[in-house]
Amino acid sequence: MNEGHRMMNAAMAQQMTEKDGFIAALDQSGGSTPKALKLYGVDEDAYSNDAEMFALIHAMRARIIKSPAFTGDKVIGAILFARTMDGEIDGLPTADYLWDKRGIVPFLKVDQGLAADESGVQLMKPMDGLDALLERAVAKNIFGTKMRSVINAADKDGIEAVVAQQFKIGKQILDHGLMPILEPEVNIKIADKAQAEELLLATIKRHLDSAPAGQRVMLKLSLPTVTNLYKPLVDDPRVMRVVALSGGYSRDEANRLLSANDGVIASFSRALTEGLSAGQTDAEFDAALAATIDSIYEASRKA
Repeated sequence: MNEGHRMMNAAMAQQMTEKDGFIAALDQSGGSTPKALKLYGVDEDAYSNDAEMFALIHAMRARIIKSPAFTGDKVIGAILFARTMDGEIDGLPTADYLWDKRGIVPFLKVDQGLAADESGVQLMKPMDGLDALLERAVAKNIFGTKMRSVINAADKDGIEAVVAQQFKIGKQILDHGLMPILEPEVNIKIADKAQAEELLLATIKRHLDSAPAGQRVMLKLSLPTVTNLYKPLVDDPRVMRVVALSGGYSRDEANRLLSANDGVIASFSRALTEGLSAGQTDAEFDAALAATIDSIYEASRKA
């Protein structure tokens, strides 16, 4: 890492550690892209193959990123899908555009989707070629990564498997000089959500205790049933930031729950793009996005 890259990384780390704001999750992949486009007002008959579909979603993301309100004043980070990282905005690689033009720290989604449910959880599928992807991410000035598993039951062994996998791959990511966002999502619709979250907290604490000294991670977690359940993780020096996913809640509900959890900031996807439409004029689009950003920022602010 050259001196310029080292200084850039330090500036990004400082922003992610200290600054008020939230992370925009712009990382819909192949499976979720049609749904995201449909919510944006683009039906499936508007494209005939994957290339056209991803061109349309890139145009949507570029419109968001270039919108006047989408700056590091309130949006401190953004998570990208690999195709978005490999794309450009106004002739600049997307990650460079985010940091150089908008002051937003770029992250990359690295998981390849979920395996079938086993022991009440869905582990991540094998990540073939992860080292090569991480090398590309470093070369493209990405700061960190994100990877998602899902917990569907308060099963101790299942939750242990999820957290162990997240920390194991997290170490691989740290070895490349990137900051991993570990995302063991608890399904908000399950009956034993509160119990699952208690097990998850205890399991994360245990894995943090056995992690190499001097290393930090970030955590992306479902908004908890018990307010401030994750405050010990917010306060843990080994955790750079705890961020929350909207998880299927409406934006208003997600913001309400988020604002009650001290020190946790948003990393919303669908709740961020709620109310945006391809048919809006730029003025309408920018006004809707600005109002959304303001509401999520206020819910994310430190007390």
